[in-house]
Amino acid sequence: MNRVFNFIRDRHSIILKVIFFCLSVGLIVFIFPKDGKFKYEFQKGKPWQHVDLIAPFDFPIYKSAEELSSERKVVQGQMKPYFFKSGRVEAEEMERFSIEFDKAWSNAVSSSEVNGKEDKQLKSNYFSQGEKLLKQIYEQGVIEIHSSIEGKNGGFEVAVLENNVEVVKPISEFYTLRSAFQYVSNSLQKEDELGRKLINNALENCLKRNVSYDQETNEFVLKQELESISPTLGMIQKGERVVSTGDVLTEEQYKILDSLRTEYESQLGESSSLTLILLGQVILVALLILSLGLFLFSFRKEIINSDTKIVFLLFLIVLFVFGAKVFLSIENINLYLLPFCVLPIIIRTFFDIRVALFTFLVTILIVGFIAPNPYEFIIIQMITGMLTLLGIVNLRNRSQLFISSLVVFFVYSIVYLSIGLIQEGSFQATDWKFLGWFFGSAMLTLFAYPLIYIFEKAFGFVSDVTLMELADTNNNLLRQLNMKAPGTFQHSLQVSNLAEEAIRAIGGNALLMRTGALYHDIGKMNMPNYFIENQNSDYNPHSELAPEESAAIIIEHVINGIELAKKNKLPDIIIDFIRTHHGTTTTRFFYKQYIEDNPDEKDASKRFRYPGPLPYSKETAVLMMADSVEAASRSLSKYDGESIEKLVNTIIDSQVRELQFANADVTFKDISEIKKMFKRKLMSIYHVRVEYPD
Repeated sequence: MNRVFNFIRDRHSIILKVIFFCLSVGLIVFIFPKDGKFKYEFQKGKPWQHVDLIAPFDFPIYKSAEELSSERKVVQGQMKPYFFKSGRVEAEEMERFSIEFDKAWSNAVSSSEVNGKEDKQLKSNYFSQGEKLLKQIYEQGVIEIHSSIEGKNGGFEVAVLENNVEVVKPISEFYTLRSAFQYVSNSLQKEDELGRKLINNALENCLKRNVSYDQETNEFVLKQELESISPTLGMIQKGERVVSTGDVLTEEQYKILDSLRTEYESQLGESSSLTLILLGQVILVALLILSLGLFLFSFRKEIINSDTKIVFLLFLIVLFVFGAKVFLSIENINLYLLPFCVLPIIIRTFFDIRVALFTFLVTILIVGFIAPNPYEFIIIQMITGMLTLLGIVNLRNRSQLFISSLVVFFVYSIVYLSIGLIQEGSFQATDWKFLGWFFGSAMLTLFAYPLIYIFEKAFGFVSDVTLMELADTNNNLLRQLNMKAPGTFQHSLQVSNLAEEAIRAIGGNALLMRTGALYHDIGKMNMPNYFIENQNSDYNPHSELAPEESAAIIIEHVINGIELAKKNKLPDIIIDFIRTHHGTTTTRFFYKQYIEDNPDEKDASKRFRYPGPLPYSKETAVLMMADSVEAASRSLSKYDGESIEKLVNTIIDSQVRELQFANADVTFKDISEIKKMFKRKLMSIYHVRVEYPD
């Protein structure tokens, strides 16, 4: 047990990384559809390049999506709309008419329009006439003007349900509210003025629609009609020849092959072969993820050594595979709408172009397992992704992303049309809807900008956009440095200029270099007068302190800088410049003073040595050199080529002897280039003329 525990303890970092890779493989395989893949690739209008294909079992010939859609439209167009005739409306309105007529008659009596007993017969006649008209209208029916019959001619037929009996009638046999009122008006032309007035007033509020659109019945009947559509055109019998080698696939042959593929993959998913299918998926996905791991191990050890960076890359791969599965499961949505080019853009923002390209290719190959027409999909995505990636050197502003989205659209379209020309020899069979999907994908690529910000905060990365914001001298922390320690601020500017040019010469992140150099001495703000660049008079506070006390103050600016940077939430990668810019060197001036006063003391250097750590990258190593050289150059009594060369060589050679760059990826060739760059820049700064030979 102890041996197992010790094994895990000693190799926990490697074990954790293996778990990350295995977990990503498991998630991807879990996302994959659990059905087999038809082993033949084929395209309409192209020769069948495989062996003669004999039907391995009976299978139906499925109609295409376009055919089924067309049949559904025909059914929907031919279906008669259903209406419901309500007897309740007629009964209620007949009762209302009686009440309204009595009111109208009472008003006529009170106004002396009628009088005497002889008028009771007149009332009965008028009431009977109005009741007859109303009953006739409701028996024929007052129909609702629904969108299903609006604009139709009078011969258009509808189905009317009355007492659960379906009757088909043309809409011309029904009244509308307008035609019903017109019918009443025409029918009362022969009546006297009193009769017309009484009947019209009574009928005014009694005419309502009693034939209404029946939503529930229409939906039920339409559903039944659509379900009755057969999804197949016929059957292919087992042993029947499907296609022969060299046959150019016609529309009918393509439909048969597509049906065979559908049935084949369906039967594989339901059979005992599912375990073997799953095993195949695991092996293929594992090999691709392994290739990414081996690439990082061989060429990007700084990534493979960081759990956060590994998780980030694997998370993006799983995320896009999951997105592909979701898009494939949504009807009427094409896989090309998913903005795959966002993946290399995001990775390029935080890593180099090789990591972005390799991760993108691995992702596309994995998605190709589940994509329709995988060969075409992989070719289109690979070319578009590579050109998009090569078009973005550094993502530092929004205009670059907008231009990249246009590049995505044009490259997608050109590659797709080119493949179409190769396959068809013309544009006649081109599905132009794909250009719409490509445009949508290009527009969704713009979401890379907010995604970069989200991932930056979630994983603790730093993008070029953030570095540019931090490098702005109007930044609050740099403004404080300028006000409290103006000499240090100017020193930092000079160091950033020197370091940026040096890192460009040897290859590195110039923007990161400049930003780190601007912040490396912010710890001097706490006690600015104890640093010579901020002293404006002959008074030096160190003259009243012992050498070890002065050294402690000088060394403390590193600790103060780290605390101040964390308080202002600077990224860790910037804090590393503060932490490492003196490495484990000593404060030579005060150490020399102390040794002169205490010659017998042994190992006194510990109190005068910076706590480190050593620089770990090209950028932090260059900062140490630039910081020391720039500070020392201010103390030169004479500025000429010889003095500057001697200064640069002495300082950097001393740092090399003290092994300050042991952990940094810098070579002697790099150091030689850095020295040359520093000499040229310092000679330019101090206006040293080049001496020409006689």
